[in-house]
Amino acid sequence: MMTSVATPPMSRYVEKPPRPKRGSGFWAYMTAGVALAIVFIVPIVWSVLRSFQPERLSSSAPQSADFTQMSLTNYSSVSHGTYNILQNLANSLIASIGTAVLAAVIAGLAGYGLAKFKFRGSGIVFSVILVGMMIPFQVILTPLYIELSRLHLINSLLGLVLVYTTYNLPFCVFIMRNSFAAVPNEMMESARVDGAGMFYTLTHVVRPLVVPGLATAAMYAFLMAWTDLLEAMTFIQTNSVLTLPPRLYNITTSTYGALNTSYLASGIVISMIPCVILYLSLQRYYVQGLVSGAVKG
Repeated sequence: MMTSVATPPMSRYVEKPPRPKRGSGFWAYMTAGVALAIVFIVPIVWSVLRSFQPERLSSSAPQSADFTQMSLTNYSSVSHGTYNILQNLANSLIASIGTAVLAAVIAGLAGYGLAKFKFRGSGIVFSVILVGMMIPFQVILTPLYIELSRLHLINSLLGLVLVYTTYNLPFCVFIMRNSFAAVPNEMMESARVDGAGMFYTLTHVVRPLVVPGLATAAMYAFLMAWTDLLEAMTFIQTNSVLTLPPRLYNITTSTYGALNTSYLASGIVISMIPCVILYLSLQRYYVQGLVSGAVKG
């Protein structure tokens, strides 16, 4: 009786391609990247560590023994005690998410029209929109305040969302127009031949291809609204509607100029969490959307 001999898999005999040799340029690039990463990461780590320390230690020269005295007291005081910034955190989330969604929708529709519909003066319209990127916000601050006051939108998150959206639209339209311009016209013509209407083509055929641009526009609008201080302090005058950045600013200008660095550090760490979550969620789209906006068009 003949016994069968198991044959080894062919993958054993397939030669793997040799790894490319890494020259001095690669290691110089990695060294520069690590150095830049350290420059950006160390202050963040330092703020996080300081946020767990009491005031008497956070404002003094660092020592190794200081890092054994850490607690969540600062976070408890900032969240539920003296400052109670959770309401301000919720206000910032409402204003920032509303701005991101509204800016992405309006910029998407405007970019679609400017990129795919040819009409007389489209280049002039796009140029006028880009001029908005060159106007400092301080120039239009007084007219905006008068307009919002007449519309009864002072001390309103809706008014703040409208202001943020208006100011962020030029850059968002620039990104979306170039993202739609990169979509082949043949794809839209094919959808039109198959009987698809304009709205269906936009939402089902073109939209999946411009997701990086939409994510970039939404992320840009969110971060601009989340970190804003001047507009919030100008148009919001009630503590219950105040967003997070002005509330953190109040910690630095408390009674008699006293500054609790531990409270401020814990508030800053809390404010960083939504930004980190958003960036980690959309980072694969963000770079691609920025490159499309910079090269295309």
